[in-house]
Amino acid sequence: MDTQKPFHLAFPIRSIDETRRFYGELLGCTIGRYTEKWIDFNFFGHQLSAHVKPEECQPVEANAVDGKAVPVRHFGVVLPGKNGMPWLKN
Repeated sequence: MDTQKPFHLAFPIRSIDETRRFYGELLGCTIGRYTEKWIDFNFFGHQLSAHVKPEECQPVEANAVDGKAVPVRHFGVVLPGKNGMPWLKN
């Protein structure tokens, strides 16, 4: 039984090409609709909408979490194990 509740998240980016390479090529997310100003991805069952707004892509503050500097603004997805995810090595 699938209990996942998909979310939608929109955020600013500097570049469509840079973002497509990261989410599409490195993470293997399927690309959805796109224009020269925005691009959608299937982020492990969730929808990401990345909008070109370089002026909003300033460095962010970080807090120490388990000895590492973690950006205060961040998001992610919890994945099961490392098997079948060769891109984790990258």
